[in-house]
Amino acid sequence: MDTEAGSRLRGVIARLSRQLNASAAGEGLTPTEASALSVIAFRGPIGLPELTALEGLNPTMVSRIVGKLDDARLIRRVPNADDLRSANVEITADGREANDRIRTERAKVVSESALLLSEDSQEALARALPALEALADQLQLRRVGH
Repeated sequence: MDTEAGSRLRGVIARLSRQLNASAAGEGLTPTEASALSVIAFRGPIGLPELTALEGLNPTMVSRIVGKLDDARLIRRVPNADDLRSANVEITADGREANDRIRTERAKVVSESALLLSEDSQEALARALPALEALADQLQLRRVGH
């Protein structure tokens, strides 16, 4: 992919991200908090170093996010069986419900918007999904240094 196409793709992804972030606000979460909650729901129990790497944030920021999510009873800290000096975090039932509502709202917004596109555009988006998923995986690997 040439630089111009890469720049256009980055711009579209950024616009989509900003537009979808509003769905987390209804839960009282920032986009970053909603993202961390989603990672914890999908990967948990998870240690803070792994959460830090996956989210691409600094440890202080992750500590604040985990504190807020814990205070809201969306996650809880649990002992790390492999290292008793540290703790992992896992999602609570309330956190799973909040995460499900955010995911459902985001999927609804995307689906409803896609239905307004031409049939050709809808089919093109569906065909592009595997490539976009592979791109997301590659970006994740670059961020965590693999």
